Amino acid sequence: MKKTIFAINNEQEFNEAALSVFKFQYANNRIYKRYVDHLGSKPALINHYAEIPFLPIELFKSQYIYASSSNPAIEFSSSGTTGMVTSKHPVADLSWYTQSFRQCFQQFYGPAEDMAILALLPSYLERDGSSLIYMVDDLIQQSNHPASGYFLYNHDELFTTLKTLQASGTKTLLIGVTYALLDFCEKYRMHFPELTVMETGGMKGKRKEMVRGELHTILSEAFGVAHIHSEYGMTELLSQGYSKGDGLFGTPAWMKILIRDTNDPLSLIQEGRTGAINVIDLANYYSCSFIATQDLGKIQDNGYFEILGRFDNSDIRGCNLLVQ
Repeated sequence: MKKTIFAINNEQEFNEAALSVFKFQYANNRIYKRYVDHLGSKPALINHYAEIPFLPIELFKSQYIYASSSNPAIEFSSSGTTGMVTSKHPVADLSWYTQSFRQCFQQFYGPAEDMAILALLPSYLERDGSSLIYMVDDLIQQSNHPASGYFLYNHDELFTTLKTLQASGTKTLLIGVTYALLDFCEKYRMHFPELTVMETGGMKGKRKEMVRGELHTILSEAFGVAHIHSEYGMTELLSQGYSKGDGLFGTPAWMKILIRDTNDPLSLIQEGRTGAINVIDLANYYSCSFIATQDLGKIQDNGYFEILGRFDNSDIRGCNLLVQ
């Protein structure tokens, strides 16, 4: 099944793979089966991925969402402030995650070995169970550039490294949590137009949340770049979407975004209209590939999607939390 999912080329292949994954997860994921049955859905009558029930993401905080009889290889967990209930995502086979993020990263940015990868992710490094750190660790290892690595709070060293990489003409990616990038920019400014700056979203309680446009303007001016890139991922998924600017995200072929009606969560709405985001992540094979998130957004005519905020009563979490 893995070979099929990561070789999807068109809508028909996606639909066939999605239906196959749904049948497997309905049969093997106890919590998901109970949810589908509770809705009164008839799996045998479902012929299109848009008809598949989407599991509310909040259930990852209270239930064991797992579709395998084997012990998990790892358990990822979401970030959260003291006392907050976090999401748990047991992963049966890490090769699914590795292939997903490697293939997706190469699709959007080219081979990791062709660049230096610098990471400014202090809040993620300071806790266990981060799926983002697992991904960045692997990309840094693939990079194999001597300058690649993490910069916790050593902003002086980061600035020096960036200047050295710019002088040598090295293709460079700086990936950072939002508040840490802003902390760096308060002290340092540079003109490095070839640099790719990617923010992962979230202030982690360190700063007041900002609208995306204001944030990206500050970062663009500080680094001297035309656009700020973003990553859309979360603990409950094994795939990511990427934006190369203007807050418009694309996804790999095995991941799809649908928009549901906020007043009728079992109904989908057309592209161009704002609603709540449903995610299909077929790489999430041994968990649940059909997730109703708490993010608000809309799909553009070109297939790209925007994140427009979150439900007012939802927790502040570690995916992309910028509001419009």
